[in-house]
Amino acid sequence: MSKGLDASFVHYGIRKADMDLLEALATRHQLDFGWIQEEILKRFHEARAADRDMDEKALCKLVDKALGKLEA
Repeated sequence: MSKGLDASFVHYGIRKADMDLLEALATRHQLDFGWIQEEILKRFHEARAADRDMDEKALCKLVDKALGKLEA
């Protein structure tokens, strides 16, 4: 049995199938997937890695902050 991270995981600890779904949703809603990765998924992963609680309220705040950068 090999040790290490499951090969189906990609960036930010998200499985490839889930990342593909996020990319498809971004495309459907005409959002830049690179922006989503940088501004939302990366920040979410950093918070989880730092053992910060990421409940619905915290996640909404993270998304609102990312969207605020678009308006600026």
